[in-house]
Amino acid sequence: MAKQPMLKFISVDRDMPQKRDADTRNQDFDEIYAEFAAAKAEEQSSRCSQCGVPYCQNHCPLHNNIPDWLHLTATGRLEEAYQVSQATNTFPEICGRICPQDRLCEGNCVIEQSGHGTVTIGSVEKYITDTAWEKGWVKPVKPAHERTESVGIIGAGPGGLAAADMLRRAGVQVTVYDRYDRAGGLLTYGIPGFKLEKDIVMRRNKQLEDSGVTFVMNCEIGKDVSFAELQAKHDALIVATGVYKSRDLGGPGAGAKGIVKAIDYLTASNRAANFGDTVAEFESGELNASGKKVVVIGGGDTAMDCVRTAVRQGATSVKCLYRRDRANMPGSQRETQNAEEEGVQFEWLTAPKGFKGDAVEAVIVEKMRLGAPDASGRQSPEVIEGSDYDEPADLVIKALGFSPEDLPTLWDQPELEVTRWGTIKSEFTTGRTAMPGVYAIGDIVRGASLVVWAIRDGRDCVEAILQDMNAKAAVAAE
Repeated sequence: MAKQPMLKFISVDRDMPQKRDADTRNQDFDEIYAEFAAAKAEEQSSRCSQCGVPYCQNHCPLHNNIPDWLHLTATGRLEEAYQVSQATNTFPEICGRICPQDRLCEGNCVIEQSGHGTVTIGSVEKYITDTAWEKGWVKPVKPAHERTESVGIIGAGPGGLAAADMLRRAGVQVTVYDRYDRAGGLLTYGIPGFKLEKDIVMRRNKQLEDSGVTFVMNCEIGKDVSFAELQAKHDALIVATGVYKSRDLGGPGAGAKGIVKAIDYLTASNRAANFGDTVAEFESGELNASGKKVVVIGGGDTAMDCVRTAVRQGATSVKCLYRRDRANMPGSQRETQNAEEEGVQFEWLTAPKGFKGDAVEAVIVEKMRLGAPDASGRQSPEVIEGSDYDEPADLVIKALGFSPEDLPTLWDQPELEVTRWGTIKSEFTTGRTAMPGVYAIGDIVRGASLVVWAIRDGRDCVEAILQDMNAKAAVAAE
């Protein structure tokens, strides 16, 4: 009888790729996890129980065929594993690195629920596609037939790039417009290199270019080119701008020098550390934590990116203020653990009340307690009166989340409908808006969300665009 290649979770323990020692990884912006070796990837994949109802797949926004590519990896059929992985996910090597697997696929793994430790899905996903690149299995897209229709995509983040890839596979002509000088959006300038090294993003950008996607960079819609001009040029438009407007802080002294936005801080760091760009604000120290007492305000993944970046820049101390407790923070628990290992101090149940100094010298902190649940079911933080104290700080980073920009005004398109939150109104799963030929996807529809959801939106939207194009072509042919 053939040897059973799977269901080895009882005899084989969960084992992540080796994580570099905190004192070593604090000195650079390289990724902190080593790669799996082939034998280790096969071993860990063999722990999958091949569930009849795979909760890992159900809880993945892309519904990746995880049990299938784990089985293929366990049995040494790696190129087939890559093909299965790529079939549902445009950027599996990116999702393998930055998805919060502890909240999605791995967190819902059946053997995790039974106490055996989850399958290391994210690490295997990363290994499969990194190997595919190394072996030359990842090729530029070559559609069977070219189509005459063209689509303009506003925003070169993960949603826009996923849509560009799927459109080119269908033979549609694609132009991507973006305000930055490099494509990738937050993948390029928002997420630090220790989570996602930038050559990983750049090689995907090049693959898309080699596939026939045209990139127009340093292009601000409403300034360098009008929305109306893009409508006239293309058969359809996809709005995939993301949300970049930082939520602000109030309180006395909130305008002091040294209080900065997370997106500005991370962009400067990524440019300087990962691309070698000369960034004036980084060189001057305005957006550089070197030698400073740093306080980061927020508890999401962006806050974790900021605290871990500050450590690597040589901050003398790094503290994170979050108004709820550890169990209620929105960021990945894995990222919080990594930050703690690297020397970050978390001040739970604390919030800023104000700031001292024209150039910030301290955050006035008030302690909180958790009260009754709010509308979302989470306990609301309440101020403990008389608990204020001063937290010394030379640099304060606001990581409080992001809001949409006022696109109807910026683009002179009052008919572009938005919700009361400022996000674009679009049809669920298709991205269709009330404006004919205009679609919207990703964070500009959902609000700040995960990269994997933006990829899902991009792929779903292309299905709708192709349906609409084919219907239009059929009517024209009658």
